[in-house]
Amino acid sequence: MKYPDIKVRLSGKDGNAFVVLGTVCYAMRKAKVPTEEVTQFINEATSGDYDHLLRTCMEWVDVR
Repeated sequence: MKYPDIKVRLSGKDGNAFVVLGTVCYAMRKAKVPTEEVTQFINEATSGDYDHLLRTCMEWVDVR
């Protein structure tokens, strides 16, 4: 996991990919992750289907 100190609760979200992506990006920005890294995360997360998005989130932050 790239940023284990960033904890994001995705359980209970409506399953909308934009909500998931926005929640993780918000947490990353709040933790002062450099903009280039957030952009890299977005590009990677959106390069596949919904399952790829979730896997990418779990690779970058602590998803709960």
